Amino acid sequence: MGLSLVLVALGVSLTSILLLINQQFQDRLYRNIEGINMVVGAKGSPLQMILSSVYHIDVPTGNIPLKKTKWLTKSKFVGKAIPIALGDSYQGYRIVGTDTALASHYKVKIEKGKLWQKDMEACVGSKVAKKIKLKIGSTFHGAHGLVSDGMHVHETFSYRVVGIFKPSNTVLDQLILTNISSVWRVHEEHDHKEEHVTDSTTTKNDSTDSHKHDEHSGHNHGDTIVAQNDTAHNHDAHNGHAHTAHTGNHDEHNGHNHDDHGHAHDHGHAHDHSHEAANELPPISSEGKEITAMLITYAKDKEGNTSTMASVRLMSTINETEGLEELGYAVPAIQLRRLMDNMGLGASFLYILALIIIGISAFSMFISLFNSMKERKYEVALMRTMGASRLQLFFMVTLEGLLIALFGYLFGMLISHLGMSLLSGYLETTYQYNFTGLMFLVEEAYLFVGALVIGFVAALIPAWQAYRTNISSTLSQG
Repeated sequence: MGLSLVLVALGVSLTSILLLINQQFQDRLYRNIEGINMVVGAKGSPLQMILSSVYHIDVPTGNIPLKKTKWLTKSKFVGKAIPIALGDSYQGYRIVGTDTALASHYKVKIEKGKLWQKDMEACVGSKVAKKIKLKIGSTFHGAHGLVSDGMHVHETFSYRVVGIFKPSNTVLDQLILTNISSVWRVHEEHDHKEEHVTDSTTTKNDSTDSHKHDEHSGHNHGDTIVAQNDTAHNHDAHNGHAHTAHTGNHDEHNGHNHDDHGHAHDHGHAHDHSHEAANELPPISSEGKEITAMLITYAKDKEGNTSTMASVRLMSTINETEGLEELGYAVPAIQLRRLMDNMGLGASFLYILALIIIGISAFSMFISLFNSMKERKYEVALMRTMGASRLQLFFMVTLEGLLIALFGYLFGMLISHLGMSLLSGYLETTYQYNFTGLMFLVEEAYLFVGALVIGFVAALIPAWQAYRTNISSTLSQG
């Protein structure tokens, strides 16, 4: 009996955990593509395009020029076009440059703070805020790359958290959202540093030449002040010192004192520049910039239905228009169906394996009950002599089979839900989605009925054997 119970539990637990994984996985996958009819990005694998730009569990196929996607926002077949710019992450969570339409698309509300409005402001998903303890006002530096190991940290610009999203059980729970300008800005830091080094070297050389010229000529002090003011952005402290010294020499020869005027002008200019930089970042041009993808929602017709021509016309435009050769596209619904079909092959095999185990458990239960009835036929005959009816004996044996099936089912459900709770940590790390073992499905109720049916069927022949027990012959043999 013990072996029968274990086999029932094993078959039930394997079937149950497959149902839990499949149901939760499909729910999250389909929920995240809802309303996204097409993804336009760099040519490559369509599935990779969907996984990277919609589910954020793969690397992008590449970047595309922003100017080559402008026509999408103007097309009469496009209802909504949401830009996506990837490339950075923070502690394993992706930083996504986009606009606020992405949050609106998923109907995700702000729990604390507000949506980003300026460069380097960010809103974080509920899971991100919880896992890495980000709060309103927290600052952090993004790192180049989409994995957490061995990445280059962008230390020039820091993001500031201005909003935290409510839990939505969508992909936004695991993302850090900001505007696209912020992503462009941090990736231009190296260019800015090189420009800064070049400009500083040139300015210092110009300042040195001017200083040497004035020392020899002893005049043209006004030109010196102008040159120093032009370089005040990068060398305020240095120029101020050199200017004061030179002004003193000039005044000794000419009897004039312009030191206060020159110094005050330099100081005021430097202060204004610092104040502006601390509060407002200069706008960044979109000329020549790139994005990762565009998430497209087809336009609606007058009746509010999705345009039937949208898909065909957009695909043909990308395929046939000169200059758009580097653009590729993917339809999420089609790619997800292919993914689920591929995954379904493995799941189907496991379901078949579970059914085989359950079948073996039923056969084992039948053998156990049949042998048990052979060993207990004298006891059954005695029960008959003490007043037990044939039906009572039939139901007694049947009940034994049902109890084995019931406890096997309960034991199997305990194993599957505890196992799912333990497995959820691995699935969350791999797919960045929350899974739980506290979810109960309607299919598990059908599984309960199925287990009882198997127990009843396995007990039928032994129960019929007990029903037909001949009292006199059995007792005489005993």
